[in-house]
Amino acid sequence: MKKSNKIDINQAVNPSFLRRLAAMLYDSLLVFGLLLLASMIVTLPIGILAGEAASQALSGNLLFRLWLALVPPAFFLLFWLKGGQTLGMRSWRLRVVRTDGAPLRWTDAVIRLLSALLSWLPLGLGYLWILVDRDRLAWHDRLSGTRLVLLAKR
Repeated sequence: MKKSNKIDINQAVNPSFLRRLAAMLYDSLLVFGLLLLASMIVTLPIGILAGEAASQALSGNLLFRLWLALVPPAFFLLFWLKGGQTLGMRSWRLRVVRTDGAPLRWTDAVIRLLSALLSWLPLGLGYLWILVDRDRLAWHDRLSGTRLVLLAKR
């Protein structure tokens, strides 16, 4: 018999703003490290083969910028789709699920990612909304039909 990954939303605990913020800080450090690694994967071989000037010239290259721009979305999408948790979310016992408690589908994750960008645009107001929302949901939670839940201690 297959175990369901669905969470009972009626029993779920909404995480606090500070817990969400801590997970975001942890994940931002990881994404920063991944950006450094992604940059090094390209610039190091070019620097060795063509010289330092060629490596530094990459900063204006559109393909290089696109490569780096894909790193953060790939990080979040892969982790959300694989188990509903980034490493920061796992550390703080958070999981992202659909509003019915089911794991995210590809479209849910993409909509959540794009909506999260919208939440950041007006100086992070979409995230601060958690402080006044009755369900502690951010704008991107509501827009994407997803939510974070606090997992029980093991």
